[in-house]
Amino acid sequence: MGFLIRRLLQSLLVVALMSALVFFGVFVIGNPADILIDPEATQLERLEAIRTLGLDQPVWVQYGHFVANALQGEMGRSFVYNQPALELILERLPATLELATTALALALLLGVPLGLWAGAKPQSLPGRAIQTGSILGVSFPSFWQGLMLVLVFSVLLGWLPSSGRGSGPLLSWDRFSHLILPALNLALFKISMVTRLTANAMREALTMDYIDYARSKGIASARILGVHALKNVMVPVLTVTGMEFGGLIAFAVVTETVFAWPGMGKLIVDSIAVLDRPVIVAYLMVVVVIFITINLVVDLLYSALDPRVRLDQAR
Repeated sequence: MGFLIRRLLQSLLVVALMSALVFFGVFVIGNPADILIDPEATQLERLEAIRTLGLDQPVWVQYGHFVANALQGEMGRSFVYNQPALELILERLPATLELATTALALALLLGVPLGLWAGAKPQSLPGRAIQTGSILGVSFPSFWQGLMLVLVFSVLLGWLPSSGRGSGPLLSWDRFSHLILPALNLALFKISMVTRLTANAMREALTMDYIDYARSKGIASARILGVHALKNVMVPVLTVTGMEFGGLIAFAVVTETVFAWPGMGKLIVDSIAVLDRPVIVAYLMVVVVIFITINLVVDLLYSALDPRVRLDQAR
């Protein structure tokens, strides 16, 4: 309980510090009035628009209003959509979570078995091929991968749609077919990362004394790898993968842009183009809260998975 309270207090402090960094950082990147106000507007109309947007006040006053609104669950209104910025973000959040969750599932379902094989049999031909493929997977830029997936599976073969989220129920073929390419593109880097992490953890686990003891008792190799070694392998894998989930949400911007996926990433790209400051700040704060929440959950799971780690020392 003491650990949980300390982490919650630390999280609140991080949120407060990040709110200031985010707000003042966004403030200095440009003046939204230069983009949003018609160049042909008169000086009087321009001043009125600036006052309406709240851009006529000093930055610290604007930040004070932002904090006061944030404590009430509001983060200002979008300059472009004239809707609450947080509402716009939360409307797009399910699409981003759907994409990120599917990508994470692919990373675990493919990366863990491949890593176990490569770690258990590193000198075999499949093991070497897996290790080589994992290196290539972390080398290609995400936008290039996305374009190649669209070119092959949408343009040349015509098997899958190249953009949008589809329509109908979540488990319908239309929704699933639209999800395959963007989820695969977002997952490729994570698959390679999980594969390499699992392989390294498996090689390390196989050198432990308890593995030698299990072998001396005549336990089958499959059981040693799938039960005894796997328990210790999954601790670092799940810890790192859990923390990477926040990265999938925050950095799905490229994938959502390439595939026109209607998530938060696509919204933030459009908002940056017009300096829609409330939406930018709201997006960054939502991402900060997601990261902090995920890190806290991972800490608790890590201590639960590894009884050698005391809760007070978990990070």
